[in-house]
Amino acid sequence: MYKAVTRGISVTVTPRYMPEESSPSDNRYFFAYTVEIINTGLERVQLRARYWKIIDERGHTQEVRGPGVVGEQPILGPGESYSYTSGCPLPTPSGTMQGCYVMETSGGETFNADIPAFSLDSPHTKRVVH
Repeated sequence: MYKAVTRGISVTVTPRYMPEESSPSDNRYFFAYTVEIINTGLERVQLRARYWKIIDERGHTQEVRGPGVVGEQPILGPGESYSYTSGCPLPTPSGTMQGCYVMETSGGETFNADIPAFSLDSPHTKRVVH
């Protein structure tokens, strides 16, 4: 589990490897991740957009931007939470993801809530100990 807090917005990510969706012989490794967003602040916010930076183990970077998450732009009052699960295919057995959500307050101010960097690791990852 990975966690970041920005301006009272707590973002926790739990990734997992999905062997049933993967095909290592075809260089396809699929990962699911569950995100929980909790508004621990005092103001109502709406998640307007997302930004992801995905890096595979070879260093290839992909950036993803778009409105909301999983087709929604949830509104969170103080103390409320929202969870969703999504996925990411990689051509390598491991990689990392990180990013931010663009949040908007009821007063119209926007800010970026950090998504913590997290590791995507399959059992096919080769580990080197120095």
